[in-house]
Amino acid sequence: MQEVSLTDGPIFQKLIRFSLPMLAGNLLQQVYNLVDTWIVGKFLGADALAAVGSSHTLMVFVTSIIIGLCMGSGAMFSVDYGAGDDSRLGEDIRLSFGFILAVCAAIYLIFYPGMGLILRILQIPQELLGLTRAYIGVVFVGMIFVFFFNFYAYLLRAMGNSVVPLVFLAISSVMNIVLDIWFVVGLKLGVAGAAIATVIAQAIAGIGILVYARQKVSVLKGKRKAAPLDFARLKEIVANDIATGLQQSVMNFGILMIQGLVNSFGATIMAAFAAAVKIDTMAYMPAQEFGNAYSLFVSQNYGAKKDERIRRGSRISFAASAVFCVIISALIFIFADRLMGIFVDATEYMVIAEGARYLRIEGAMYVGIGVLFLWYGYFRGINRPQISLVLTVVSLGTRVVLSYIFAPHTPLGVVAIWLAIPIGWVLADVAGWIFYRRDRKWR
Repeated sequence: MQEVSLTDGPIFQKLIRFSLPMLAGNLLQQVYNLVDTWIVGKFLGADALAAVGSSHTLMVFVTSIIIGLCMGSGAMFSVDYGAGDDSRLGEDIRLSFGFILAVCAAIYLIFYPGMGLILRILQIPQELLGLTRAYIGVVFVGMIFVFFFNFYAYLLRAMGNSVVPLVFLAISSVMNIVLDIWFVVGLKLGVAGAAIATVIAQAIAGIGILVYARQKVSVLKGKRKAAPLDFARLKEIVANDIATGLQQSVMNFGILMIQGLVNSFGATIMAAFAAAVKIDTMAYMPAQEFGNAYSLFVSQNYGAKKDERIRRGSRISFAASAVFCVIISALIFIFADRLMGIFVDATEYMVIAEGARYLRIEGAMYVGIGVLFLWYGYFRGINRPQISLVLTVVSLGTRVVLSYIFAPHTPLGVVAIWLAIPIGWVLADVAGWIFYRRDRKWR
C-alpha cells in the first residue's frame, strides 16, 4: 500500500499529498451527482428533479448515520496506527465492524415499514409522491454497500493510504454515470433507473474495497484465534462512534428539516434548492476533504503524542482553508446564474433565479463552513467527538430555528432559510474557538 505518515516531515506538503486523493474521490462523487442531476433535470423534467432532490436529502441523512460511525471508528484506527499498536488496531476493527453492521440492520428494519410516514413528515407534495417513492425505495437498498465502502476507506486512510479508496470510487463513479445514461435515457426507466444505477455502482465500490482490504491489510489477513469479547473496549468504541454518528446525523437531520420547510414552498423552490445544493456542495467540497485529512493528521500525531506538531499543523490548515474559501465564494457569486443554467433548462426562469439567489447569499460565507470543517476534524482527532456534536447542534440548530421562525411568518419568505445558513456557521466557529482555548488550557 502507498502510505503517507503524517507524524513527520513537512506538514503542509504532507496534508496536501494526503488530501488530494480524498479530494479527487469526493470530486468524482460530486461529478456523478451533478451528471445525475443534469440527466434527471434535462430528460425527466422539473418534477422528477424535485423528487430526486428531496429523496437525496433523506438518503444523505440516513447514510450519514453510517458514515459518521465509520468516521468515528476511523479516528480510533488512526490513533492506534500513530501509536504503532497493531494488536489494538485489529481488535478495534473487529469490534467496530460488528457494531456498525448491527446498526445497518436496525435502520433497514425501521425505514422500510415507516417509509410512508417519513415521506409525509417531509411534506412531499402529492403530485411528487409517486416519483419520490419510486426513487427512494430502490436507492435505499444500497446502504449496506455504503457501509462497506466507508468502513474500509476510513481504515485505509487511517493507515495513511488515501489512494486505494480513490481507485474504487473512480470505478464506481464512471459506472454510475454510464448506467445512469443507459437506464434513464436509453431504457426510459425514469427515476427508478437512476436509483438502480446508483445501487449497482455502490455495490462495485463497497464489495471491491472490502475484498482488497481483507487481502492487503496485515491485521486483517489470515485466520486469527477468536479472542474474548472486550466489553470495556466495545463500550469506548460505541461511545466514540455514536458521538461522531450523532454529529453527522444531527447535521443532516437539520438539513432534512430544512428540506421539509423548502418543500412547503412548492415545486419551483424545491427544484431550485435541489440544483443549487449540488453546486454548493461541489464548491466547498475541497475544504471539507482538507478538513478530513487534517483530522487524520491530528489523530495520528495525537496517538504519537506530538502536540507541538498538531499546533503547527493547525495554524497552517486554518490559514490555507480560509484563503481557498474566500476565492471560491467570489467565483460562486459571479457565476451563480450560469452554474444554475447547467442543470436547469433555460426556460425554467424562476428555478434559475431562485437557485442563483441561494448561491449568492449562502456562498458569500464559505469561509465559515471551511473553518467549521477544521473544528470538526480537530476535536474528532483528539477523541473529543462530543464537542464536534455540540458545534453541529449550534450550527444546524441556529439554521433550523431561524428558518422556521422567519421563513413562514415574515416577508423574507424562503430568503430567511438562505440567510440562516451562514449565521449558523459563524456562531459554531466562535463556539469552536472557545472550546479549543479551554481544551488547550485543560491539557
